[in-house]
Amino acid sequence: MSTDLIPSLPEALDMLAFAPHPDDAELYCGGTLLLNARAGRRTGIVDLTRGELSTRGDLATREVETAEATRLLGLACRENLGLPDGDIANTLDHRITVVRVVRRWRPAVVLLPWPRDRHPDHEHASLLVREALFAAGLRRIETFGDDGVAQEAFRPSRTYYYMLTEDFTPAFTVDIGAVFDDKLAAIRAYRTQFHTGEPSEGPQTYISTPDFLESLIARSRRLGFHIGATHGEGFIPLQMLKIDAVMM
Repeated sequence: MSTDLIPSLPEALDMLAFAPHPDDAELYCGGTLLLNARAGRRTGIVDLTRGELSTRGDLATREVETAEATRLLGLACRENLGLPDGDIANTLDHRITVVRVVRRWRPAVVLLPWPRDRHPDHEHASLLVREALFAAGLRRIETFGDDGVAQEAFRPSRTYYYMLTEDFTPAFTVDIGAVFDDKLAAIRAYRTQFHTGEPSEGPQTYISTPDFLESLIARSRRLGFHIGATHGEGFIPLQMLKIDAVMM
């Protein structure tokens, strides 16, 4: 059963990011979400799991941290689907769960994880969301909202992969220099997960070391450098992009 951190609203979203765990969207596409929110667009995040297998922290603390990060990102909606951490799978039940969310929010743009990563959940989440996005547009797949009313078929017109720990060559890079410090603040809201410069409890993990955030910052600077910006986030479109010649 899904839980809403911010109750969903009837208006469609302009941009919706799917994340395997709370904090993934902040890490890898938080700047793009921030820019859109500050431009007056309705943005949201769907976390597939609660991150219950995380070595550090607990679920209660993680919920508090997620609420703070959500506030800092200026999201219109955030929802956690409660899929099992460590066992995200492209099953019919999981696909239908994602289809219902897509049809409820009807986002114009969807951001989803790149399908290659060190974390199996990240790879499985990418495949699950991609197939659910296609299924959401099939009229013969029936789903119902929380009110019991049948949902209309819907498929977003634009879908982009965001970069996880594995690098790829972006098709385009978003200049996030103006909001990078605020993106970093949203990441550091997860105090149990990431290095903040303050003493913390629990064993060190891959993501809790100072080197992890430093590598993220370095990548952001490198991507930004290639477009003449201080920081950037790279994306690859799922569908081929149409570019007008006069805009080249």
